Amino acid sequence: MGFRGGGYWRLMRNVEEHRPDVTWALLRRVLGYAWPWRWRLLLMLLTILLTAGLGLLTPLIFRDLIDEALPSRDVQQLHLLSLLLIAVPLAIGALRLWQRKLSAEVAEELIFELRVKLFEHLQRMSLRFFTHTQTGELMSRLNNDVIGAQTAISNTIVDLLSNFVTAVATLAVMLTLEWRLTLLGVAVLPLFALVARRIARRLREIARRQMNQNASMNATINETLNISGALLVKLFGRIDNEIERFGERAGALRETGVEQAVTSGQFFILIGLVSAIGTALVYWVGGLLVIEEVFTIGTIVAFSVYLTQLYGPLQMLTNAPVAFAQSMVSFERVFEVLDLPLEIAERENPIEIHRPRGELTFENVSFGYRESGSSLLRDVMRHGRMEDFAVFSGVSQREERLKRSRNNAGSGNSQARENALEDISFTMEPGQLVALVGPSGAGKSTMTWLIPRLYDPDQGRILVDGKDLRDVTLKSLVRQIGMVTQETYLFHDSIRSNLRYARLDASEEDMKAACRAANIHNFIVDLEKGYDTLVGERGYRLSGGEKQRIAIARVILKDPRILVLDEATSHLDSQSEALIQEALKTVMRGRTSLVIAHRLSTILAADLILVLDRGRVVERGTHGSLLAAGGLYRQLYETQFRPEVETLPGRSV
Repeated sequence: MGFRGGGYWRLMRNVEEHRPDVTWALLRRVLGYAWPWRWRLLLMLLTILLTAGLGLLTPLIFRDLIDEALPSRDVQQLHLLSLLLIAVPLAIGALRLWQRKLSAEVAEELIFELRVKLFEHLQRMSLRFFTHTQTGELMSRLNNDVIGAQTAISNTIVDLLSNFVTAVATLAVMLTLEWRLTLLGVAVLPLFALVARRIARRLREIARRQMNQNASMNATINETLNISGALLVKLFGRIDNEIERFGERAGALRETGVEQAVTSGQFFILIGLVSAIGTALVYWVGGLLVIEEVFTIGTIVAFSVYLTQLYGPLQMLTNAPVAFAQSMVSFERVFEVLDLPLEIAERENPIEIHRPRGELTFENVSFGYRESGSSLLRDVMRHGRMEDFAVFSGVSQREERLKRSRNNAGSGNSQARENALEDISFTMEPGQLVALVGPSGAGKSTMTWLIPRLYDPDQGRILVDGKDLRDVTLKSLVRQIGMVTQETYLFHDSIRSNLRYARLDASEEDMKAACRAANIHNFIVDLEKGYDTLVGERGYRLSGGEKQRIAIARVILKDPRILVLDEATSHLDSQSEALIQEALKTVMRGRTSLVIAHRLSTILAADLILVLDRGRVVERGTHGSLLAAGGLYRQLYETQFRPEVETLPGRSV
């Protein structure tokens, strides 16, 4: 009777063995975000008080109707009381609607601010953070946890206040009416707690199992329904296997869902029985008192209605610490992200560079991919959330990481080392082309990532025109650097939008000129929708060479002073590569260019070749001088570049 079963079940479903702690510091911080809307919160509290007060009138109206209007046959009073029975719910409904509007406004404003701050902070995190953090975890913080925080403001806290005010007010009126019946009605509350405690254990176990199974099923969905996973499934002919695997995991979830429904049904039956016992006791003892003319029939009817209004709020309040702590965990997880220090941060009063000459210098630069615990997310357990699961093995990702770590401990990879780069020093003069060559894993890509400050060196410094990159504003630095990465990424948008991402104010003619220089314009105009063609997720509707040429056109459109090309032509056929190389000669003229070279044509055009091995520059010079030295470069030439000699007429080595 009056028990808010759905709300209580949602709480019990998420209860863990150990309740999360709510610290005063966390609570004060949450209140700090709500402080700008304190007047709306006060109005919301006023509506709660008014709603609780109006809710106390209905039983009194019933009492007057039964004890006065009907026995005295007072038709006018009957009309008035009947109208009040309609007016009171209407007034309560209007107040609750206003209360909902106020709480929604406060919650939406607060969550808007939190969500934007969270997204802004994540955008400013270093590349190290993203390489050590699962995308799903970040999505969870931005969506699930922010929504959880919103629910805390708009629902949980409001419900706690409403239940508290309603319970106190109802109990006060009941004591005024008849203190003996009040004590009798409250005496069954320990039975509520006993039933909840006994069945909660079963519900917790079912909830854990259900979340584990749900995580396992979601892992299959996430890994096999993205474009890369779907392609792998089709290429290896595993469609039937994946359907069977998904069916097994969905079936397990189905069985657990049935068990959950039965157990929760038992819970509600027992709670209903306890409520019925309390009500029956009140009617039994109250009936005896009515027979003895201690009080009237109207009083016992009013009392039974108050009892209904009391049981629900009191039961909810017994779980108030859990409910409140559950809602605060979402704030804790959001604040954890906001409190992560920025690894790549600007110094006070940084320098703005507008049009640098393009001199680039590495001075004794060392760098390692070590984890920085202070700038990474810790494993915060969201109460009610289970570990993510591997798609095939069904084990947790944490176990998978430990297993891989043990297996790799004795790896004999010749490029394995503590530091990715060690004591790198060289200077690139303005307009110079420098080529990086070396075995896979030697540190070539790492060098390119340091230039736009995706990472900062552990030791040494990098300078542009004699200025330490850490003294320069990030915006002005990135504006002067054009980079084509090893993996070309395109947004699921039109070709035009992907190109203009480099320069939002670029004209149509500038965009087309860049595409002509990258030898992609003719291909684009031959498409049915031309520059408005959607490229698909990650650009999968285009070939590798087409994506790379669009990426090169995007960099050309940016018109940077410093070019960084990481295997920029690795996916191009010979004809396209020749056209791109010719275009790049024009683009590189007057610009400082650092190229990871896997093509002989690029190496031959370089002013300086740096040969990397195990994170160190082991050789430097021109193509001819390095060949004559007979070192690592000579070995790389024999294995990687010699087959290209026949395709370059007129070249002699």
